[in-house]
Formats: sequence, structure tokens, C-alpha cells
Amino acid sequence: MKLIRIGVLGCGNVGAPLVSLVSQQQAAIEARTGVRLEVVSVAVRNISKEREVTLPEGMLTRDAMAVVTDPSIDLVVELIGGIEPAREFITTALAHGKPVVTGNKELLANVGTELFAAADAAGVDLLFEAAVAGGIPIVRALRESLRGEPITRVMGIINGTTNFILTKMTEEGADYSVALAEAQALGFAERDPTADVEGFDAGAKAAIMATIAFGAKVVAGDVYHEGISRITAADIAMAKRLGYVVKLLGIAEADASGAIGVRVHPTMVPLTHPLASVRESYNAVFVEGAAVGSLMFYGRGAGGLPTASAVLGDVIDAAVNLANGTHGALGTFSRAAILPIDETTAEYLLSLDVADRPGVLHAVTGVFARHDVSIRAAEQEGNAPDARLVFITHEAKEAAVQATVRELRELDVVRNIGGLLRVIGA
Repeated sequence: MKLIRIGVLGCGNVGAPLVSLVSQQQAAIEARTGVRLEVVSVAVRNISKEREVTLPEGMLTRDAMAVVTDPSIDLVVELIGGIEPAREFITTALAHGKPVVTGNKELLANVGTELFAAADAAGVDLLFEAAVAGGIPIVRALRESLRGEPITRVMGIINGTTNFILTKMTEEGADYSVALAEAQALGFAERDPTADVEGFDAGAKAAIMATIAFGAKVVAGDVYHEGISRITAADIAMAKRLGYVVKLLGIAEADASGAIGVRVHPTMVPLTHPLASVRESYNAVFVEGAAVGSLMFYGRGAGGLPTASAVLGDVIDAAVNLANGTHGALGTFSRAAILPIDETTAEYLLSLDVADRPGVLHAVTGVFARHDVSIRAAEQEGNAPDARLVFITHEAKEAAVQATVRELRELDVVRNIGGLLRVIGA
């Protein structure tokens, strides 16, 4: 039996259930791996705060750096979040030869490759399953099972807050503000929901997935963000009538030249697509590869216990590797050629409120034609004096579609342009 002594930084929503899981599963883990895990120190900001787990006297400390540098501690779990001082704690632990497990998506989406290189140089693990989709094992799948797969696209619902809101809008016809208020009341959304509803949380996760999937350095600043705060009940109803559901997707894909496009935006998903049935706060990631075809990973993308489970899985891997004197290297990462959003292609849905008189449809479709945007389907809602035209395009370049929208705004017969929604295929 090899004893691995663990220091945990943070004892909140994830840290507390992690400590409990280590205790509950200790005997089973030892029987299966020959490694005995023991949490010996937990660093927190406020020692007197009431917690979900009862800790032995003397285990809590305010000095996180002392935990990181303590020679008797073998492995460090970082669950405090943010970039600093988390980066300092992680790099110090690695420099002291200690494997690190983290769930810090913000840190990894900004300086992940720097930390991966530090871990490889130290010959220890840096594992981060919990940083992307809670309890869903997508990171391990991308870095291990699919390491030799020529992946073409990774996309998914990777933010539970926005999926909960969009589910309420879809199934109950709720307005965005009503659905957001319910999400906040139930604890799915923060008091300030900006990071979730404007796509920044999903963007950080998409950057991490792109880095691992394509072996290239992608950071949060490379990701195009568009949130759900401007999605209306009318947008949702129109999508539903056309056979689609609106989801906030994080998408990372590589084109034939190897350029990588990473974006987060509301997307119309066909009802026949597996992602369409992902409801409430659940997450799902869809992976497409040249050899393997399509795979989907589904489950709880957030929550203390599912996320703690993912952390524990990493802790076990790191502990076993440490006991065996090895580690799982991520390797080197190339400089990413980032595909700007203007150069990406998709199908689009665009709705226009127009004057209902002769020649309007010809004028409108002429604008599409001038910008080489082909219309796949069109329909009219309502009658004189005003009507709504709804178009779905064939696959087109983003820059061309945006140019089309700008010219349409100049037409005197166009009263209003509704939301522009990208569409994925079945």
C-alpha cells in the first residue's frame, strides 16, 4: 500500500464533497489501486465558516502556500478559482514535484499550455477533468481515448445555466427575464449571471476543449462570444415551428487548412439531433472525427457532487502515477491559426418585418443574391400592411451574411430585422 497525502485548496461547493468522497471511497480505492488517499490539510479563507463536511481539528488553515510547499503533502488539489493566486500555487506545487488536480477553467483557458509545460518539465501530472463539463469525462476522452483521432469538430452544451433558461423558454413559453429569475431562485444562476448568459463561461471551456482536441494553443481571447440575453420567446417559437430548438453551443472546429475556429453563440439545432433533447441544467458534448464518426458525452455539467466526482477521478489517476513514478504528458502544442468569425461558415435563419406590397420579396432576395448567400427555404407570416419574411440559408460565410444584413437595413421596405441565428445540420 502506498499512502498519498493530499492538500486541498478551497472547501466550498466542490471541495467539501471531494473531502467526503475521499473518505467514503478510501477503502474501495485502496483495494482497486493499491494506493491509499488521505486528505491531510485544507486551505480556506475563513476557518470559522460553517461547512458541509466535518473536518478534524487542525486540518483547516488559511495559509495555502504552506500547504503547497509542505514536504509531507504529496498531491495538491486547487479549487479556489481565478487566475491569481491560483497560478502561483499550481506552479509552486509542480516545481516541488507535486501532481496537481484543478477545476479552474478560467486559469486553464488563459495560461493552460504554460502550466502543461511546467508539469511535463517537473515530471508530474496536471489533471483538469472538472474544468470543462462537471462530471462528464470529456477531457479524458479527448486527451487519451481520442488522442490519435483526426477530430474535425467538438461542440456542445457546456453551460447548465443557459440550458436551463432556454429549456424554460422552449417548454413553457417563458420570456428570457422570467426564466433567468427562476434560474437564480433555484441556484442555477448567479446574482450577476453575465459570465453564463453572455457565453464567457462556455467560451473558456471551449478554448480548453479546442486546445486538447487539436493540439494547438487556444486561449479564451480567441473565442467569439454571443450570449442568449437577446433571445426572445418569439425566436424560440419560430425555431420550434420550423423543427428546431435553440441552444447555446460552444463549437471548436478545424478547417481543411488546419485553421481553428472557436465560438459560442445561440444555435438552432434540429429536433432530430442528439443535442436537441438535452434539457434543464444538463450538459452534452458532441465529438466528430474522421475515423470514429460521431460521439456524444452527456451528464451533469455542474453541481458540487458531480464535479467532485470528476476531481476524485483525476486524483486517483495522479496518485497512481505518482506511486509508479510516471505521469501522463500532454506533449507540445503548436501555435494555433485562429479562424476569425467572419471566415466561418454556417447555415443561418434571418427574419425580417417588411411592408407587404408588390416587389418586396424580389428586392429582399436580390440583396441575398448580391452577397452570394443562397436561400434554402423562405416563408411569409402575416399580411398587409406589414408581414414577416423568414429565411433559412444554405451554408454561407459569416462575412457575407453580415454584409447582407447591413444592406437589408438600408431597404425602405424593411421595417425591422429580427435575430440572426446560426443553424447546425442534423
